[in-house]
Amino acid sequence: MFELKSSKLTGCFELQPKVLADARGRFVKVFNEQAFAALGLQTDFAEEYYSVSYKNVIRGMHLQWPPMDHVKMVYCVEGDVLNVVVDLRVGSPTYGQHAIFELSGAQANSIYIPKGMAHGFCARSEQATMVYKVSATYSPVHDAGILWDSLGIQWPTTDVIMSARDQGFPVLEQFESPFRYE
Repeated sequence: MFELKSSKLTGCFELQPKVLADARGRFVKVFNEQAFAALGLQTDFAEEYYSVSYKNVIRGMHLQWPPMDHVKMVYCVEGDVLNVVVDLRVGSPTYGQHAIFELSGAQANSIYIPKGMAHGFCARSEQATMVYKVSATYSPVHDAGILWDSLGIQWPTTDVIMSARDQGFPVLEQFESPFRYE
């Protein structure tokens, strides 16, 4: 039902669901509790939301502090994005490293992001709609992030559109991680 592709970050996976296409269009099942459980992935999501971003918008790099840290599953239903995940788990062999994924509505792929990682993306199409499933509800007092340009990521634009909030996050070198690698 899902092809699970490993990334260089332990516990962070790209999922490729089966896409059924015919003369009417396409049908994609993005989540199945039994299939996820069989793959060893979390299945209890507490909240789901989506964002619409215009070309060159960068959102990130977002996370929530414990105890409201969460597993996150993200996918793009319209357009395409460059999706980035960074490992912030102290003791991880990939601490401070990032993985890049190309997500698109046409490809129908998703990313499964474990606790202790920050997530962000850049919209490459004129408009991109991203869906997020998270295992803990949004908590403004636990909301945090890493400065988007402090991670050595080759973003696909220099004409960045970004919120003031995201521009105010600390650089990776100044981030004191509460996350531990297990």
